[in-house]
Amino acid sequence: MNNLWIESLEAGDRKRIEPHLIERPFAQGQMLYDAGEEVDVVWFPLNGVVSLMTILPEDRMIETAAIGREGLVGVTCGPMNARASSRAIAQIEGAAACCPADVFSDALGRSPAMRNALSRFTEGLFAQVQQTAACNAQHRLDERLARWLLTLHDRAGDDRFKLTQAGIAGMLGVRRATVSEVGSVLETQALIRRGRGWVEVLDRPGLEDAACGCYGLMRNVMKDLGLPRPRPGH
Repeated sequence: MNNLWIESLEAGDRKRIEPHLIERPFAQGQMLYDAGEEVDVVWFPLNGVVSLMTILPEDRMIETAAIGREGLVGVTCGPMNARASSRAIAQIEGAAACCPADVFSDALGRSPAMRNALSRFTEGLFAQVQQTAACNAQHRLDERLARWLLTLHDRAGDDRFKLTQAGIAGMLGVRRATVSEVGSVLETQALIRRGRGWVEVLDRPGLEDAACGCYGLMRNVMKDLGLPRPRPGH
């Protein structure tokens, strides 16, 4: 298994859950669970990216956090056995090591170190949700798009990943035509290249310069909390 959060655990804590892990693939656009549902499986992404979506009126939604192989999905919405407050959707296809929620809850109950590791992760996730909300309210769309692409690039495992304009628009809460216009700005600057259903990062340092400061702030929060920080190719 290649999940950084699991790798960060002490050997004894890993042994509590590893025998129960089952690898499952997830397809782009697949919903892992919906808001209001009881979450009975904890997902530890091995590759790919899962987005946590906040539901808005009129069946609209916007991404508030992205999770890759640095974390876990399924206990980030409240105590074990609580109902999910957000929708979890696979943004980039991949696979996860899945653990029954009751097994994970039992392991947490037996290990203060494991509870501490989960608390640090959820604190980092909450900070990401807050920073994303502030970013969406205050920063230009081109800066937000650059920040979001950097977040995916860290977790995607490749410079080129599958993304549609409609998918990007849904994540950022804007119209598809607007994404096309702003994407053209980044493409004109030779920061990215786009094709039908995919985006490729061409100039990582340039994309970082084009992004708002939220990306760097979140990397610093993860560093301060001692959390695994994903980066391209690792």
